[in-house]
Amino acid sequence: MIWFLKRMPLLIALGITVLVMSNCTMLGMNYASLETSNKALPQPPLDVQAITGNPAVREDLKQAFEDTLYGPWPTGMAVAFSPWRVVDPDYLDGRGTLEESAVTIGSGEGARLFHLVAAFPKSDRSLPVVVSQTFSTNCASFPGEPVTAADMSFCDGSEMDGIMGKVVTQIFGRYIAEVPVSRYFDAGLAYASFYASELVPDKNGEAQAVMARMGGPISPTSALMAWSYGFSAALDVLEADPRIDSKRMAVMGHSRHGKSALMAGVWDRRIAAVIAHQSGFAGAALSRSETGEGLARMAKSYPHWLSPRVQAYLTDLPSLPVDQHELLALLAPTPVLLGNGRRDVWSDPNSTYRAAEAASAVYAADAAEGLSDAGMQAFDPESNLAYWLRPGGHSIVPRDIDAFTAFLAAHLDKAAPPETAVQMAN
Repeated sequence: MIWFLKRMPLLIALGITVLVMSNCTMLGMNYASLETSNKALPQPPLDVQAITGNPAVREDLKQAFEDTLYGPWPTGMAVAFSPWRVVDPDYLDGRGTLEESAVTIGSGEGARLFHLVAAFPKSDRSLPVVVSQTFSTNCASFPGEPVTAADMSFCDGSEMDGIMGKVVTQIFGRYIAEVPVSRYFDAGLAYASFYASELVPDKNGEAQAVMARMGGPISPTSALMAWSYGFSAALDVLEADPRIDSKRMAVMGHSRHGKSALMAGVWDRRIAAVIAHQSGFAGAALSRSETGEGLARMAKSYPHWLSPRVQAYLTDLPSLPVDQHELLALLAPTPVLLGNGRRDVWSDPNSTYRAAEAASAVYAADAAEGLSDAGMQAFDPESNLAYWLRPGGHSIVPRDIDAFTAFLAAHLDKAAPPETAVQMAN
């Protein structure tokens, strides 16, 4: 029974995989179109001059996303954290240390606690850091290490052990669970991550109940916004550590956590770079697109991810006051990498590119290099708005890590998070 309960998340994942076996698009058996010129322009049109020249316009646009899609950013929600506990003083054969901090968001009986695990390379200077949210527990992300599990026990092994783990990694990639920390160390980066469902469970009904009890002056009404605030809380922890360069902190997420990484980059301007890998709808894919999963299907399947208010727009998506090219525009000039798979039609790489293409004008107005005009297959890690398309489906594979580290290396040598034209004018 204990064996079964520990592996419940993987059993659920495998069950879902079996259920979707008849859906070719979801399984990645089709290819995303590389043609963009024959598609409609993203709507509403971007007013580049207003977005870059008027801070009130930016704030109004953020408010429109809160009002329709994501719910409120939980401003003023209390964040507290414990001192680091050293998990492994000789991590990766002595290359660094593995440590964890217990982070609490909210107040009262409904406050939520999650464990942030960080790998610090041994260095005599402060280092940049990339912070990730994970689908898997910390036990799976750091197998064999006695980090703290969600039930407050110390991890012993990983739920990714055995045949089930092999099946999941075959489907979703080598790094869907275990983190290639050595690769980030090689790139001169510290690495930190947390299991997002420890903060707010990824379950309809339960998620809403948890968020309503968190005890802040403003409560999140969508799991995506709550997870985004989790990124912000993690930055509070890392910013207080002298081993970390607080001006060079990046966030990263895959799939639903790619969505929350983009959102965190908009609402927390300390973030110096964002990696949103296969973020799909409510992430970087256009809500009005009719390719792939679609916003309406996603919002009905996972209503806890989004604000309840979005349900009113699902039968008439053109009436939605915002779309995702505007979210990308709000990120400018923060460096953003949009990762995609050619067979991941479900996440709609084509409309993701077109959203970036539209937002690129705002990057240019903010004196930042925007999207390459060489098409969907051109990857330029030095662009502030970079697009990465590889073969394959919805997964995290070694080639993705190559792209991530190349992008971070190109952008985290900056002295401070980039400022918008509006900020520089004030």
